[in-house]
Amino acid sequence: MLRFEKNRIAICRKMAASPETVWDILTDTHLWPVWGPSLLDVDCKERHIHLGSTGRVQTLFTFWLPFTVCQFRHLDFWSWRIGRYGATGHKLIETNDRSATLCFDMPWWAAAYLPLCWLALVRIGKIASTH
Repeated sequence: MLRFEKNRIAICRKMAASPETVWDILTDTHLWPVWGPSLLDVDCKERHIHLGSTGRVQTLFTFWLPFTVCQFRHLDFWSWRIGRYGATGHKLIETNDRSATLCFDMPWWAAAYLPLCWLALVRIGKIASTH
């Protein structure tokens, strides 16, 4: 499902798992390379991110880029900067049946990144179903 808000576009997928399970996967830096198709590795002091977490990610192009978590609301939303640029936002929406819908949002001009985000959502769903 695609959503449009202000100058951003979001892609969302319902997960067959609790919001807590999905959030744990989403914020666990050890799992980012497992579900993130554009990441090869992560270097971060914390296993689970929080507001102000910093580190670096190794991209598919094999170079490392610094990141900072610039917004964080537990079980709700987090976003980050890669270098000086705002990157994806990650929004968790609890549904009436205690499952979760997860959305990745980005600036409209980054819409070419949507297929990779969809793949990440599918991978998170698979991990969550076995968690």
